[in-house]
Amino acid sequence: MTSFNEYDGVPASGNRFLLEKVLRNEWKFEGFVVSDYTSINEMVNHGNVKDETDAGILSIQAGVDMDMQGAIYQDKVKAGLKDGRITLAHIDNSVRRILSLKKKLGLFDDPYKYCNEEREAKTILSPEHLEATRDVARKSIVLLKNEKKILPLSPSAKRILIVGPLGDDQENMLGAWSGSGEARHCISLRAGMELQAKALGVTVDYVKGCAIEGEDQTGFSAALMKAKDADVIIVAIGESRDMSGEAAARAMIGVPGVQTDLLKLMKSTGKPVVTVVMSGRPLILTNVQNQTDALVQAWFLGTQAGNALADVLFGKYNPSGKLAMSFPRHEGQIPVFYSQKNTGRPYDPSVKWNSRYLDLPNDPLFPFGYGLSYSSFTYSMPRVDKTSFANSDALTVTVDVTNTSGVDGEEIVQLYIRDLVGSVTRPVKELKGFRKVMIRKGETMTLTFSLSQKDFSFYRQDMSFGTEAGDFDIFVGPASDTQNKVRVTLQ
Repeated sequence: MTSFNEYDGVPASGNRFLLEKVLRNEWKFEGFVVSDYTSINEMVNHGNVKDETDAGILSIQAGVDMDMQGAIYQDKVKAGLKDGRITLAHIDNSVRRILSLKKKLGLFDDPYKYCNEEREAKTILSPEHLEATRDVARKSIVLLKNEKKILPLSPSAKRILIVGPLGDDQENMLGAWSGSGEARHCISLRAGMELQAKALGVTVDYVKGCAIEGEDQTGFSAALMKAKDADVIIVAIGESRDMSGEAAARAMIGVPGVQTDLLKLMKSTGKPVVTVVMSGRPLILTNVQNQTDALVQAWFLGTQAGNALADVLFGKYNPSGKLAMSFPRHEGQIPVFYSQKNTGRPYDPSVKWNSRYLDLPNDPLFPFGYGLSYSSFTYSMPRVDKTSFANSDALTVTVDVTNTSGVDGEEIVQLYIRDLVGSVTRPVKELKGFRKVMIRKGETMTLTFSLSQKDFSFYRQDMSFGTEAGDFDIFVGPASDTQNKVRVTLQ
């Protein structure tokens, strides 16, 4: 699918360099290319064609085989056949590629192959699929903070208060681009907690407190009144589903409205506070993590959201998720990512004349790969089978990981490399491998990673892809900020 943006001044839907030279000739792509919605029409707005007829002709010349939604191919391109700007060979090539894929999909034998209503009725929301959804949701949850091991919730917490606009919400659990998903099938946080609390002899109360957006704080007093009787408070805050996804950019990515004010009010009660953040993107959680004892990043977990969260909060499931993006401290840090360049003046908080902020640390609030567990793990220094190796060698890296807690848990062990000197500047870290393993309480597990020539290769100054001799640091740890390393030399 062609993107909406341009590359080197030419929109992707009319960019022959991208579609023919790179995609088909260099990458040997054998499928067909379809426009993204009305991206062909939008070339007129980009300003590189005068009208939709020219847009359609340019797209066919560039190698776009199918026009999605825009009706340009249907209504406009015949003029190009008449004046010779496109030929029947252009049309035949596109039709051949489209029909070939339809044949591979079996649509000539059965044009309704993927439209079996009886099969859909048996599989959609089936018990097996709901259980799989619940499991995926649990694995997606990331525990960001857990002071005094407030989680999992103590059996002595007999009265739980849930506050916040997302505490009893079904609609937003689906997130953006949920297709034909229906909110009525979603389990809210409140519903999931109540289902499990009943068997534990625990009472769950709920007060909304405020809306996701807006300045109305009239619900605060009801939340404060209920908080007096609670043993623990769960604050459910974040975005609505429409605040993220396509066509949903936000310049300020803090928690919207007065939700953080509600959180501060709950924290002021002196009761233990657990904050559950639901969002479709990393948010600025600097003021949130300062006002809570435990912090859970839940994203939008789908139909089984409430059940999955209850599994984690009550301790039926030990969280194991890690962040796939760094969480900034402030919008002014963006972009912030683990694989940054070192620059000529690398960060040093004690030196003014370097790459740093005057008013913030350079590092993110939570780095890429970060995530806590109810277990605790310690890492040995990584070991290598050879400190000097050639391109033809496989480099074996070994590390011991010990579960030092009394709780069985899964850990995602991550391996990064740093190329210390290159003909082009290299990132300070690059993720080259990871393993998710279950480690029983008190157990030590030895993990082995194998690195090959490809792992040490990059696009060099002449744009060829390969290695360069020199030193590399190999890091193995629980997140991208690990300093557990060993040095090796590629000859």
